[in-house]
This record gives sequence, C-alpha cells and structure tokens, in this order.
Amino acid sequence: MLIKQKRINVFGFVQGVGYRFNAQKKAQQLGLTGWVKNKPDQSVVIVIQGQEEKIKKFINWSKKGPQNSQVNKVKVKDEPLQEIFNNFFIK
Repeated sequence: MLIKQKRINVFGFVQGVGYRFNAQKKAQQLGLTGWVKNKPDQSVVIVIQGQEEKIKKFINWSKKGPQNSQVNKVKVKDEPLQEIFNNFFIK
C-alpha cells in the first residue's frame, strides 16, 4: 500500500465552527493520519497521510467542511513523507 502525504490549506469561515474537530473525525473514519491546526490568518492547515483514494474523499469533504463553516478556497499540495503519523490529531 502506497502512502501519500498532502498539505491542505482551507480558507474562509473555518475557525470557531468545529472545523478541526470534524476534520479529525472524518480523517479517522477514512483511516487517514496526520494533523490539523488553526493558522493566525484565520485559515486551517491540514497535513494528511494515507491512500490516494481516501485522501481524495477527505479533500472533497474539506471543500464543504462542517455545517457552520463556509469554505471559500482549498489549496492542495503534494509533500514528501518525512515522518509517518500513527493517528490524526489537532495541534
């Protein structure tokens, strides 16, 4: 099984609406690992690891986000694997 890593930047109304908690829940449902954190510019950054197909499902979810969020833009970038995460956590 080939593990991929991507960095996802999510812009819009994504802080204070449960985005990180729901991202963690979605990643765990899909069996993905990595982390999510709020950034000072009011965006959210996610580093996600796992199978390409599952990451695609997560990216599709990230474009909508949880109920109260309002996502304006999502940037996705491939990254080299530097460390393997055992779970998905909120930083």
